[in-house]
Amino acid sequence: MTDTNIPAETATAPVYSVPQERQIVTAVPGPKSEELHARRMKVVSAGVSSALPVYIERANGAILVDVDGNRFIDFGAGIGVTTVGHTEERVVAAAASQLQDVIHTLFTITPYEEYVRVAELLAKHTPGGWEKRTVLVNSGAEAVENGVKIARKYTGRRAVAVLDHAYHGRTNLTMAMNYKASPYGTGFGPFAGDVYHAPSSYPYRDGLSGQDAAARTIAYLEKAVGASDLACLVVEPIQGEGGFMVPAEGYLPILQQWCTEHGVVMIADEIQSGMARTGRYFASEHFEWKPDLVLSAKGIAGGLPLAAVTGRAEIMDSSQPGGLGGTFGGNPVACAAAIAVFESIDENHLLAEAERIEQTLRTGLERLKQRYDIIGDIRGRGAMIAIELVQPGTGATTKVPNAEAVSRLVAFAAQHGVLFLSAGTWGNVLRFLPSLAVSDALLEDGLRVLDDGFASLG
Repeated sequence: MTDTNIPAETATAPVYSVPQERQIVTAVPGPKSEELHARRMKVVSAGVSSALPVYIERANGAILVDVDGNRFIDFGAGIGVTTVGHTEERVVAAAASQLQDVIHTLFTITPYEEYVRVAELLAKHTPGGWEKRTVLVNSGAEAVENGVKIARKYTGRRAVAVLDHAYHGRTNLTMAMNYKASPYGTGFGPFAGDVYHAPSSYPYRDGLSGQDAAARTIAYLEKAVGASDLACLVVEPIQGEGGFMVPAEGYLPILQQWCTEHGVVMIADEIQSGMARTGRYFASEHFEWKPDLVLSAKGIAGGLPLAAVTGRAEIMDSSQPGGLGGTFGGNPVACAAAIAVFESIDENHLLAEAERIEQTLRTGLERLKQRYDIIGDIRGRGAMIAIELVQPGTGATTKVPNAEAVSRLVAFAAQHGVLFLSAGTWGNVLRFLPSLAVSDALLEDGLRVLDDGFASLG
């Protein structure tokens, strides 16, 4: 079968190795993907599931190409990883060059400049004008683990606080920090202790001002934990897996003020929201929040595994020598790619591109909201936008979650060459997480497919 294509990119657009248009030429999944899937089921753990069993052969810009030759508009970007675009030329060139020089020595034995340069760039671009230090690790969950242990070392305290609807990873500590147990934590306990879940700011559902939401959070922390025992409060400035919740104005700075007054380290989990995705280098900047520590991962190295903890020098330096680090943390090739990501953000004006993407998506989604009353809320920043779906007729009253509609829309879009991701505590959020290389033409085409999907719900 052949699906409708959008017009090819103009002559002045960047040159891509893959046409930046969707095209479906087989069933989804196609025969080659089905063959690979049969092989996969014999050797890969069932615990490693896939949202869509199409096997990707190439990727460039905002397009994925599967082994059957189908081209998909990618609104997931590897869950926010390929923010600068798939196989972005600077990233590829930097990684290829570094592969020929040094692949690995281990920074804690024989260091190298690339690690230092990434730390310099993070010190420059993370919020706050104070002196900073960085440790590089491998993944988002590892960054969370290190951020917590640094805060515990610095404060000499035990307790960790997180917010409702949060997601922080799949390691033992981060599973305890997640709000939603299934599927991330079911059956994997016992979990780490001294983790407390405080109420968050969820304007669509709680209707609270930032000041009132912060007062509620602080009241919980003071009563359930006690400030004198609290090492850190870990917060996603825009919650990711929880459904792209944007806190009410003033919420985060008020929490930071309370943390500072009580000697609590406040940590920004910017793993999904950082690295230019929201139209700022870090989403915290939207809220005039200057956290003590910032966690980076996902988009920092353009697709290579790298993560970081960056923060106030006095906190980061509280660890004894040898207390931080790991075998692959700050790998030279990943660091070279990360340096290229920072260059791409600046030279390609990607902060402005994120704002362009938000404007295009919001305009299109507002049109859909006028037509389909199951769209209860549109929220997010930059290229991190979501819609929350509710049952028909409940949007202005009970706001009953509508996970079935999200599942059906994701499946419909995939069959027509568009990859969307679901999210939300109740599975009723459809998120838009494209690369900053996505064109307005691709965005509009994806919205047309989504419109057809809504119409198909009946």
